[in-house]
Amino acid sequence: MNRKLAVLLFVGACATASAQIATLSREQLMKYTEAWKGARFSDGRPKVDDKLINRLAGVTVEDVWTMLPRNGYNNQFEGGFMVLHPEKRLVGRVVTVQFMPTRPDMKGPNEADAKAKGLRDNGNQRALDVLQEGDVLVADIFGKIEGGTLTGSNLATYVYAVTKRGMIVNGALRDVDGILEINGLNAYFRGMHPTPISQEVMITGINVPVRIGNVTVLPGDVVLGDREGVYFVPPHLVEKVVENADEIHIHDDWTQDKFKNETSKYKSTDIYGSPRDPKLKAEYADYLKKKLDELHATRDKK
Repeated sequence: MNRKLAVLLFVGACATASAQIATLSREQLMKYTEAWKGARFSDGRPKVDDKLINRLAGVTVEDVWTMLPRNGYNNQFEGGFMVLHPEKRLVGRVVTVQFMPTRPDMKGPNEADAKAKGLRDNGNQRALDVLQEGDVLVADIFGKIEGGTLTGSNLATYVYAVTKRGMIVNGALRDVDGILEINGLNAYFRGMHPTPISQEVMITGINVPVRIGNVTVLPGDVVLGDREGVYFVPPHLVEKVVENADEIHIHDDWTQDKFKNETSKYKSTDIYGSPRDPKLKAEYADYLKKKLDELHATRDKK
């Protein structure tokens, strides 16, 4: 290999690495999410249909758990958060932002690139400015509390005004009393602190893979949060999850009705996890078909 060619290849590799720090290209994002065959945003992020997302809002994290490991996704749930409104679900399409501890020789060039593009010198707002309705901002601030505060009440107001959803922060929030007054917004976070976001953290990526606890999260995942924690569902599995959840809910309704009204006839092991008696099996199969037909008929009218 001659010297000129070697230099060109080195420059090309550096340019690619730089692009990966900032954001995944459309081509890279499509490659990582190639199992998704539906619509996409202009940047390549999967655009799961609103109807499916609304149906996911009626699913529990236990329902999700029954489907994802079955398809090889064993590391999609994270708990241990403080939850702004644990009685409410948080569901939406993921936008990711990654922060790291500040390193001057990396932060300097990144900030210079941002300035050249006309961006302001505050990384948390750069991430907020890419949000759209239906998004959930997922921020990895490596669990930092003091100085790791993604937003206070002002920027949280912006998040909800744009997304109508909320945020998940592997870090902290500030002015939580003020954030609580934002009607409709939900948030998952590791802690609270009065400090603003520190100069000791730097933004290293928007819409790149991030780690939230034990989960690798991709932009375009669909997140479901309830009081137990958050599940990040790969976009191509959302429909399977909600269809499977329908059957789980019907099974639970039938089982609990038997427990409430027919305990004189059956023990718990006769009914749960599945009926053993052939007549009960047939009864349940008929009940399941009837309820699924009713659900499908109702949805077809919408």
